[in-house]
Amino acid sequence: MTGLARTVEALLFIAPEPLEMGTIEDITGEPASEITLALGEIRERHADDTGLELAEIAGGWALRTRADLAPACDRLRARPREDRLSPAAMETLAVVAYLEPVTRREIGRLRGVDVDSTVSSLLDRGLIEELETSGAGPATFRTTTLFLERFGLARRGDLPSLERFELTGPEAQALRARLQQAELIAEAETGDG
Repeated sequence: MTGLARTVEALLFIAPEPLEMGTIEDITGEPASEITLALGEIRERHADDTGLELAEIAGGWALRTRADLAPACDRLRARPREDRLSPAAMETLAVVAYLEPVTRREIGRLRGVDVDSTVSSLLDRGLIEELETSGAGPATFRTTTLFLERFGLARRGDLPSLERFELTGPEAQALRARLQQAELIAEAETGDG
């Protein structure tokens, strides 16, 4: 396939609705005649042996699943969607992601609340995991590969830098106070202070 055909195919794949020729022209910068040739390549590629087909729908173009595969697609759509994470779960997950490995106690200190049920929920969902401890130390947690997949990250180092988040106002003051309090408690417990 030509580069243009690959580009058009990618656009059709991610588009939530059929793309009109003018839209494809605007995005690719190519004339309709070239796009028509690219659409021909895409149609040929998906002629018979793939699960997708190129279709002209509602004045535009779309990649869609073949009609004979509708039963399988319907079964997927009928599956219950995973619940969205609550704000408490998102906050807990952020603490784990940025500070891992981190103990349940440290998470609770930073959040200022009991986190047992939230940590259990994140464990059940497979977004965090408990690391094996040597000896009698407290359990520590880290994010999982599933977390990376769900949040579109290739590796943990791809998390946005905390400096990117400009915290201002009362929320920032409250967070700073929590972090300072957690640090003071940790220092007092370890005798470093």
